[in-house]
Amino acid sequence: MKAAKSARAAVETGTAGASSRERILQEAERVFGANGFDGAAMRQVAEAAGVPVALVSYHFGSKEGLYRAVFERRVPTVVEQRLAGLAIAMSEADLDRRLELVVKALVFPMLHLRAHDRDPSFGRVLAHETMDPSSEQRGFIRDMFDPVARAVVEALASALPGRTEEDIWWAYEFMLGAMVYVMGDAGRIERLSGGLCRPDDEEGAVRHMVAFLTAGVRHGAPPPATKSRRPLKSNKPKGGETDATGDVSKGRRQTEGRRAR
Repeated sequence: MKAAKSARAAVETGTAGASSRERILQEAERVFGANGFDGAAMRQVAEAAGVPVALVSYHFGSKEGLYRAVFERRVPTVVEQRLAGLAIAMSEADLDRRLELVVKALVFPMLHLRAHDRDPSFGRVLAHETMDPSSEQRGFIRDMFDPVARAVVEALASALPGRTEEDIWWAYEFMLGAMVYVMGDAGRIERLSGGLCRPDDEEGAVRHMVAFLTAGVRHGAPPPATKSRRPLKSNKPKGGETDATGDVSKGRRQTEGRRAR
């Protein structure tokens, strides 16, 4: 009861109240990004935001409620921008250009967010969540991202009519991996390149990633070998060829006849 009263007393009104909630979410994103869901604590977030733990509980209820709010703060804008990009892509009749625009619709919203905030935290939150065995139980990615993921895959399929469904889904998975890695990069590429490349360089990151992923998706993997395509191992005896009946001498005569012609 005392904690609840202190939380209510700590809640500011108007703009100040909104700013305290926003500050908590900003710090929560950093804490969850650094530690994952299981490694983060409400107290860490409260200390980073400079507020009582009771105030964090007042606004978000539980750690999972706070974690969900971190996603809800970011995902709607990303999804809205992604769907807008897909609409532009689907209006393009040229399939090569459509493919490029679909890839851009996927990666641009996230890389724009990374560059705008100059902070890799949300990319790290996503990376943690996609690898966390408990992610499916929480269902944040399933509920918030799966509908637009299916829209992206449908758009990819429309731009690549000759590809199998398996090809398209693997292409989508690989694109996500590249995007999330760059989103979560805290500066390694900048260090390795001597400052030439920066993960918060929106224009450069988008341009290079779209070109790279588009080329990869367009060329893709070769079709799997089938029995008719797979080279057969030779079981013929040394010294001659066999015909269908296994007659070595006849096979040799047929070969010599072909050479003579």
